[in-house]
Amino acid sequence: MVDPTRWFKSTPPQAQAEARASSSTAGPPGRADKSASVMVPIRSIGPGQIDRIEAHLLELDTHDRYLRFGYAANDEQIRRYVAQLNFDRDELFGIFNRRLELIAMAHLAFSLDPQYTSCAEFGVSVVKQARGRGYGGRLFERAVMHARNEGVQMLFIHALSENTAMLKIARRAGASIERDGSESEAHLRLPPADFDSRVTEMVNQQVAITDYHLKAQAKQFWGFLSVLQDIRQGVREARERVRG
Repeated sequence: MVDPTRWFKSTPPQAQAEARASSSTAGPPGRADKSASVMVPIRSIGPGQIDRIEAHLLELDTHDRYLRFGYAANDEQIRRYVAQLNFDRDELFGIFNRRLELIAMAHLAFSLDPQYTSCAEFGVSVVKQARGRGYGGRLFERAVMHARNEGVQMLFIHALSENTAMLKIARRAGASIERDGSESEAHLRLPPADFDSRVTEMVNQQVAITDYHLKAQAKQFWGFLSVLQDIRQGVREARERVRG
């Protein structure tokens, strides 16, 4: 919903979206969460990132794989899952660190059944060293926005009942949760897309792409400096040998 204030009425739509993208990461008032005040670039990822997707999932330990897939998937099962990803139908989102490693990923899977085209399922995974930063919640918000813009009316989350982190994210969003023993089902009704959701998604995606390119350039530059330092060290050693 567009904020009905004088500032928003006199501000261009893109600037409004940028402000909302930043403020949406701040979390509820009064929370002492420093990470929540920092915007996390989240970008759509495609088949060009398939190796990073596989590396990310293979990095999950046995318990994390159990929570993500509902069973302790082995390496071969994970590789098969990655190989079967449908980038034309589904949408994947990722958060990358400065080394361009995929540290958090969400999979928004759209229904295969033509009778349920307005439904989608959400799944997320975060590597251990990136926990506690709210990445799962950020990815969920990003997926919800995209789902709305794609006409999804009902978002489903299938999780183990012990996956309290995922269920907490769903509950905070207002999802209805039904528990059946060791498994839980959450479903969230989504409002229809509007101008605000479409512009905000475009801005967020552009911010994330720019962030990724800057990280890629930095990584390449540090690699160049490393090679240059090796060359310089080799020259020094050669000079010392000649002098000796």
